[in-house]
Amino acid sequence: MQLSIIIVNYNVKHFLEQCLYSVTKASKNTDTEIFVVDNNSSDGSEAFFAGKFSPVRFIWNKENVGFAKANNQALQLCTGKYILFLNPDTIVPEDCFSKCIAQLESDTTIGALGIQMIDGSGNFLKESKRGFPSPFAALCKLSGLATIFPRSKTFAKYYLGDFDKNHNHEVDVVSGAFMLIPKNIINSVGSFDETFFMYGEDVDLSYRIQKAGFKNYYFAESTIIHFKGESTRKLSVQYLRHFYGAMHLFVKKHYAFTTSSLLYILLQLIIWPLAIASMLINFFMIIIDLFTDHKYDNEKKKRLIVANGHAYTEIIDLLIKANVKLSITARVEPGRPDKHTALGTLENLSALIKKNSITEIIFCEEAIPFKDSMALITQYASLKIGYMFHAAGSSSIVGSNNKNSKGIFIAAK
Repeated sequence: MQLSIIIVNYNVKHFLEQCLYSVTKASKNTDTEIFVVDNNSSDGSEAFFAGKFSPVRFIWNKENVGFAKANNQALQLCTGKYILFLNPDTIVPEDCFSKCIAQLESDTTIGALGIQMIDGSGNFLKESKRGFPSPFAALCKLSGLATIFPRSKTFAKYYLGDFDKNHNHEVDVVSGAFMLIPKNIINSVGSFDETFFMYGEDVDLSYRIQKAGFKNYYFAESTIIHFKGESTRKLSVQYLRHFYGAMHLFVKKHYAFTTSSLLYILLQLIIWPLAIASMLINFFMIIIDLFTDHKYDNEKKKRLIVANGHAYTEIIDLLIKANVKLSITARVEPGRPDKHTALGTLENLSALIKKNSITEIIFCEEAIPFKDSMALITQYASLKIGYMFHAAGSSSIVGSNNKNSKGIFIAAK
């Protein structure tokens, strides 16, 4: 077996569905095994996936054991030469695995490979390339200096702001959202530290890989969509507790007894007051959130569907079953123009968006590969319109307006 893929799911069944379709297609020319570990989801994930994705091995936990422990569960069963830890709220392009594995095969000094990530609107995610949260780097991030000087080698070290996102680089930290590691490296340095319940475990593993003499590598020659934040609500006290707790744990584990002890103490004085302040602010946001309708807003949508005739019919049927209004909906032909049934083609997509004041585009994978739709949303990221994605054969459409907002999905009622 060449590649083992581990995905930990928690209450994101529709995003996981799209992820698995993309993973299946990307695995077409690679000997792959896929494991999904569900951390006791309450959204009906187990029933939803019953009878689906027969090649995938599902593990249904009876409690939420955390991200690190769930990954380690499946890791014990993996037989692949390479292990990919992948988030469920991701979509991978068709050539992703072949490109990444080729890079690892060509450079055996790479201990872990990460990838360029964009959010659901096509914007680059800074988490794609990171430095270690040393006391000074974390201090700059938490104090706002990294935001004020986003390209500074000194102050923006947390997100390596001076590194070009479009070029391959050796980095300190590979994101756990897409973390590809040779199995022999894991056998050597160990897997995720289960002391980290959620967040920080990827930083800790990256640190140990680098300490063992291997490179952590940012690979810019392929891009994935990471809708980001689907499995955890950024408004929750639990999120804040896990995030700040993980940072505290990492600093305590790796920096507490170094010459940086003074900065370590200063960092603690910043982390916990910020955590408490964030919790108080988010408490009021949670109250507001309880009275906010997070259902898909289909009012006044001016929508284009990039699809061939068959895929368009499938999408329209799904929208009708989901009670989505179709008052302003038109098809864009991905191939040759068909003036009788299509408004236009991909070649004049930009003009169609501006002329018709489009607010949303649905990309159908049956008609346009994920790789091409990712390139388009990156190209049009500045237009501030919504993008949705539908894999051929799936029962849902997913999207996210930005990395800080809760993802949205369309599914039959």
